[in-house]
Amino acid sequence: MHRTQAARGTTLFVLLGPGLEAGVGPWLLTRTDVGGGGDWPAALRAAGVVLMVAGLAVLAGVLLRFVTHGAGTPSPAAPTTRLIVTGAYRHVRHPMYLATATVIAGEALAFAQPVLLGAAALYLAALGTFGRLVEEPRLARRFGPAYDAYRAAVPAWWPRLTPWRPPPA
Repeated sequence: MHRTQAARGTTLFVLLGPGLEAGVGPWLLTRTDVGGGGDWPAALRAAGVVLMVAGLAVLAGVLLRFVTHGAGTPSPAAPTTRLIVTGAYRHVRHPMYLATATVIAGEALAFAQPVLLGAAALYLAALGTFGRLVEEPRLARRFGPAYDAYRAAVPAWWPRLTPWRPPPA
C-alpha cells in the first residue's frame, strides 16, 4: 500500500474509531459543558488535561507508525504488511486502546464527569476481549513466529518500562 493510501485509510479509521470512542461517545454520555467542572479540585482537572494530551500524543504516534512502518492501516480491511514493533509498541501490545482509554479518563477528570471513568473501564474491557479473541489470533496467523516472540516479550496491557528490541532477522 502506498503511504498516501495508508494515510487516508488511517485518517478514516481515526474518525470512525478513536474519534467516536473518545470524542463523540463521551460527548453523548455527558453533553459536557467545558466551562463546568463542578466542585472538583483544579489540580484534578489539570491532571485530566495532562492525561488527554498524553493519550492523544501516544495515539498520534501509533497511528503514524501504521503509515510509515506498517504500510497499512489499523483497519482489518487494509491491514499493515509488516508487524509494527516500534515506538509505543515496544512497551505494550495495545497502545492505541490504552491511549484512547487514557483520553476518556482524562476527559472524566478535566470535565468532572465520573461516568466517563466507567466508560473508560468498559471500553478497555470490550477492546481487551476483542484484542484477545479476534485481533491477536489474526496477527499470529499473519506474522507467525515474529508475532509469537513479540507477544511473549511485550505485555498486552501493562507497559514495559524498558523498550523491547526484536531479535535480529
